[in-house]
Amino acid sequence: MQFERKNLTNQELVNLYQLLLKPRVIEERMLKLLRQGRVSKWFSGIGQEAIAVGVTAALDEDEYVCPLHRNLGVFTTRNCNLQQLFEQFQGKQNGFSQGRERSFHFGTNEHHIVGMISHLGPQLCVGDGIALASKLKREKKITVAFTGDGGTSEGDFHEACNIAAVWDLPIIILIENNGYGLSTPVNEQFRCKQLADRAIGYGIKGLTIDGNNILEVYHTVKQLREEMIAHPHPVLLECMTFRMRGHEEASGVKYVPKELFEIWEKKDPVTNYENWLISEGIISPDYPEMLKEEYDKEVRAAFDKADKQPEITPNIEKEEAEVYAPFVVQIRNPKSEIRNHLRFVDAVSEGLKQSMEKFDNLIIMGQDVAEYGGVFKITEGFVEQFGKERVRNTPLCESGILSAALGMSVKGMKSVVEMQFADFVSTGFNAIVNNLAKSYWRWGQNADVVIRMPTGAGVGAGPFHSQSNEAWFFHVPGLKIVYPSTPYDAKGLLCAAIEDPNPVMYFEHKALYRGIEGEVPEDYYTLEIGKAKLVSEGEDISIITYGAGVHWAMEVANSLPFGEGWGGADILDLRTLLPFDNEAITATVKKTGKVLILHEDTLTGGIGAEISAWITENLFEHLDAPVMRCASLDTPVPFAIPLEKNFLAQSRLHEKIEKLMNY
Repeated sequence: MQFERKNLTNQELVNLYQLLLKPRVIEERMLKLLRQGRVSKWFSGIGQEAIAVGVTAALDEDEYVCPLHRNLGVFTTRNCNLQQLFEQFQGKQNGFSQGRERSFHFGTNEHHIVGMISHLGPQLCVGDGIALASKLKREKKITVAFTGDGGTSEGDFHEACNIAAVWDLPIIILIENNGYGLSTPVNEQFRCKQLADRAIGYGIKGLTIDGNNILEVYHTVKQLREEMIAHPHPVLLECMTFRMRGHEEASGVKYVPKELFEIWEKKDPVTNYENWLISEGIISPDYPEMLKEEYDKEVRAAFDKADKQPEITPNIEKEEAEVYAPFVVQIRNPKSEIRNHLRFVDAVSEGLKQSMEKFDNLIIMGQDVAEYGGVFKITEGFVEQFGKERVRNTPLCESGILSAALGMSVKGMKSVVEMQFADFVSTGFNAIVNNLAKSYWRWGQNADVVIRMPTGAGVGAGPFHSQSNEAWFFHVPGLKIVYPSTPYDAKGLLCAAIEDPNPVMYFEHKALYRGIEGEVPEDYYTLEIGKAKLVSEGEDISIITYGAGVHWAMEVANSLPFGEGWGGADILDLRTLLPFDNEAITATVKKTGKVLILHEDTLTGGIGAEISAWITENLFEHLDAPVMRCASLDTPVPFAIPLEKNFLAQSRLHEKIEKLMNY
């Protein structure tokens, strides 16, 4: 192993050694504690320390790093408090995630480190978002996001590289090629000679370096950083290395040929650099042992203090209260007179436009949203007013863009991400439910993201452009789901969703876009998320619904005869599905005693099932009949208009009302 000091002073070389040795000492102590049963799990990075340390040392302290399982050196190089680190590993209250996460599945904005999730790939796209925010803010900063050789097989790796290339982002996508994805060797992962060779396909720079050589890593990243700040662009950096332990200790290393350990033991990043420093007369032969003893004493003291901390006492109120980032709703009433006859689609567009004017840190991202104005023309004319930096066409990669939106939140920016059709969100599902929704609860980083979801059937668009998929997300703590039914609500709730620092799924029914008009104030205003609206009053039954269902209910309940003595229906428009308005539901149930829950989504597992269960559990004594549901068929959405009409709940609503009335 050849070391080139270049322009580094002796003290700087020693500093790098100190940074390199500390994670090794911690690792060795953790393995002992694991054997003693004092630590439950450990992902060892022994043999790979030079990458995490060299990269982090080469960056400014306020430049973000997105590490993975075995990058302890990132945290120690950023001077994370050792006791707090050990409390994190031990699941204690004062750990970085307050016992909610394990090992390195956490982040800390104080140290400019982003918490990973087990799905590996999204971390790269989060890094893209941070790099984009830095570029937009003209900060002259770069971002580094880690992945492994196995992680390069994930679609998010491709999306991250492509987004970074198309947008010229100042990010290093760093591959730790240690030969194995858990137990799967690289020859079963890819066929290219080196992973860095893939860079040419994206039109970006690619390098392969010795990841065990601390100086090569450090100098390379330093040089790349200078180049990327002068001219922002991404780099694919492959660091060749080897892990001397299993994927995690329980998995062992039986699947690795013994000769590989013999080869890589000679390439140990710590001992090789240590021996070179001694041979160059930069440190004395006894200095390493002295430093190891000093570090081990520090590590043992920090661990003992952490270990003595009491086990967490669960607090249900605290756990539930911290699912969402704190947000005090400020209802902004309109000052202008209400204007007649604004279409639903225009109300959405106007709310989005006025929000862009109000928040200069708000970015719109989506397929065809720029010059084309989106497939429904919601953003038509926005590029001319706000420019292409803020109204951004994206590649066709929902997962990558949604993860990038989280990265932009890390840098204090707001995002509105348009799904061209709500159906397409399935390819970004992981980013939403595992990253955006859980980020605040896991490590205090809110996801200030609104995901616009053109949804619903009734327009003859078939099974992949017509689904009502709000129930997919209804089960996910940390998300908010908004689903307006009128132009007035569409504008006010969209503005409120953008103000809210939490991730909001904002559903817009396509059949309502140009199918209904209503009164809408011209100026900016907000409506409270989480509050339902009683849109029609009656005495006999309560119809609880949302979206297009509100209009179906109004048409059927108020225009068709249901026999002598029909006292009409309370029609409650939920407007927000998560969290739904318990108080409004309680009031209407107590009033009528008979409840029909109507939604366009398919019946089984729909939102109606949960609301029905909640009513039965909490308001059973006020019911005069079983809670009934009216929903669409449990089939995909058909294309042919007669089949689609038969599919939709609307075709069975009259019959359901009569059945409930006659119970």
